Amino acid sequence: MSEAQGGGARGRDARGRDARGFPAFPARRGGRARGRSFWAARWTEAMEDVWPEEGPLKKGRSFARTGRIGPITVSPGRVAAEVHGGEETHRTRLTLTVLDDDEWDLLWEKTADRPAETKALLAGDLPEDLLEAVEDARVRVLPGYGDLDADCDCDAPDHPCPHATALAYQLSWLLDSDPWLLLLIRGRAAGEAVEELKSALLLRALAGDEEEDEPGETGTETEPATTPPAPDPGTYAAQRAAYARPATPLPALPPLPEPPAAPEEPLTGIEADPLDRLAADAALRARELLAHAHAHGFGTTPPEPLDVWQDTVRLAATHPDPRVAQRLRTGCGRPGEDLDRAAAAWRTGGRAALDVLEHPWTPPAQQTARARTALATAWEAEELPPITVEGNHWTLTGRGLQLRLGRDGRWYPYRRRDTRWWPAGPPSTDPAQTLADLTGLTDDDEQL
Repeated sequence: MSEAQGGGARGRDARGRDARGFPAFPARRGGRARGRSFWAARWTEAMEDVWPEEGPLKKGRSFARTGRIGPITVSPGRVAAEVHGGEETHRTRLTLTVLDDDEWDLLWEKTADRPAETKALLAGDLPEDLLEAVEDARVRVLPGYGDLDADCDCDAPDHPCPHATALAYQLSWLLDSDPWLLLLIRGRAAGEAVEELKSALLLRALAGDEEEDEPGETGTETEPATTPPAPDPGTYAAQRAAYARPATPLPALPPLPEPPAAPEEPLTGIEADPLDRLAADAALRARELLAHAHAHGFGTTPPEPLDVWQDTVRLAATHPDPRVAQRLRTGCGRPGEDLDRAAAAWRTGGRAALDVLEHPWTPPAQQTARARTALATAWEAEELPPITVEGNHWTLTGRGLQLRLGRDGRWYPYRRRDTRWWPAGPPSTDPAQTLADLTGLTDDDEQL
């Protein structure tokens, strides 16, 4: 078996451990973002179970195809790369727990119980049924809750950020050609893993020889085992007498009271207990304050209270009872479609998204120039659609698509319905990524 499985430069990382480097993947227009092989698919499924929010995962699939992730380094407990986001370069890494020596020994012991898997590993293959030995040993090879984390200096509000999830998807591409990288991340290079399996097989063979020479197996007489004396029959007489008594029957249960009669009409006029609505409303407000503190720090002044219209939109967008939204449409004092559009915007980004919908503004020229540069860098000149810029509205000519730059620095996608613009998805700090998602050049896998 070759020491290097599936190519890639071999070396040592900064901590002196085995590390392998792989060249950057070129940009892909469309196609799958998940690896196709068995181990690549298992890695992706486990990663998506650990990070189940679809928004960051979809952004990561889109970003993985852009060709802006640099060479990838895989080493024990770490997958790292530099990511190019417009004019900035970010350092992104995934970290996983490295198995200790006892866990590896147990894994090889369980693998040695399986002749077919042992033969495949010694031949240089990583068999699919190795997962059964992993489960028997109760160790982790695939990522799980508590041992997979992401770190990136991009300061994106999502965790994990799109750069980290994109790196995780590109790792599945590497696993298509070299599944042994899964063991390397957990602390064992391919050659080292095979040698440890050979040692486990040798120890098992030696232990088998010793068992054949043990006394009793070859007819050698041994001392008979000593049998403890039986207890005196009278020792437990009192206990047996207590358990022999007949059980006393319990008294009959009293009858249940009649259920109280419910009033025909609720006292509040609302067909539900308002307490759960108040609790949900308080939880949403607390989440907004925590999001503000996460973005700006706990020492900053909290955002201004919502005005009547903003609070109406928030309730329509977040209230779980559809009847509430219908009552708000009737009593808000505006056309129902206005509230529907505003609620759709709120669901994509809260108060900031509502401001983008209702209040156009003119960004600084420098910010507009940076956006043009980012689009030109990420797209081929012949593929970039013609765009008309009016203030913070960037409209794709003849396509019914639009990007809107918010005062928070994020780009919000919009689609035209009849004569009005409607929010089309969550925002992103990268205009090129938002435009790619909006135009469908990087369709999600489920659409292929």
